Amino acid sequence: MDIAAQIDRLIELGVPHFAGLSPAQFRSLGAGLPDGGTVVVAPGLVRPRLLAPLLRHRDRPGFVVVDMTDLDEFADQVEVPTTGLYVIAEIDRGDDLRNWSPNEALPELAARGRRPLTLSEGISWLLQEPDRLERDACFMCIGTRKAGAKGLDARTPAIWISNGTGRDGAERRHAPKVGWCWAGNRHTWLGFASTPPA
Repeated sequence: MDIAAQIDRLIELGVPHFAGLSPAQFRSLGAGLPDGGTVVVAPGLVRPRLLAPLLRHRDRPGFVVVDMTDLDEFADQVEVPTTGLYVIAEIDRGDDLRNWSPNEALPELAARGRRPLTLSEGISWLLQEPDRLERDACFMCIGTRKAGAKGLDARTPAIWISNGTGRDGAERRHAPKVGWCWAGNRHTWLGFASTPPA
């Protein structure tokens, strides 16, 4: 999908409203962006917690898990634009890294000459290509972390599909879910999305 079509989709989803911009103002942010990639809504323009409900899977809206009320305190740990719109390309969902822990996957991605996706990038990718989120083949966005008193918080952001159990609620079964996993834990159904460094 070309840049203009992607921006039109973001406008249809209502993203300019969260940025406090008119559609025309929002469209102007895309001027000069290169084709051949995915448009990312930077967190300084719209926070990921506001974008998450725009995600869709089986017509169910996305949500942020209830025990991640501090999501706005998570910040990108890689060098990317902090505001406006930008483009990333050659995104890989990281299926071959399923059942790796974030602590194991981060140096492996670096060894491959890639960097992890941020949460804003992961959400932006799914806003354009919702079919990239599949049951048993979801992904983490470990380019975004929260700073703690003794280094990084052990929670690492991920996007997967809710089973509608526990605090999610049955009404959220099959909905896209923005949550977290421990940095030292492995999950057979979570890969590590990445892109080449800018």
